[in-house]
Amino acid sequence: MAYDELLYKRIIAILEIFPDSVSRHFKVKNMFGGVAFLYKGKMTVGVVKKDLMVRVVPEKMPGILEETYIRAMDFTSKPMKEFIFVAPGGIENESELHRFVELGLEHARSKLNEVQN
Repeated sequence: MAYDELLYKRIIAILEIFPDSVSRHFKVKNMFGGVAFLYKGKMTVGVVKKDLMVRVVPEKMPGILEETYIRAMDFTSKPMKEFIFVAPGGIENESELHRFVELGLEHARSKLNEVQN
């Protein structure tokens, strides 16, 4: 499996910043030819080759897709709903990466809330 191991390690470092009540619920799973981080079983972010993969709540997708370095996740040759790829230029510093981890966590929490309601 070929994915950016440095990006993987950067995500791990960011997850360590979260309180234990959050970070202990993350699991890593091989997916999409890369690696994905799941929060309570819901995918948040991942690494596919050199790109960051992020799940985004539907209402934020239009704005996010207008940003530089971001494209709809086209893993299956057509855009996947609620998934984006962020090219390396969009996550050059830790605050940018942290923002996308937060977006992925927001998506996972929204899916967990749907299940509870």
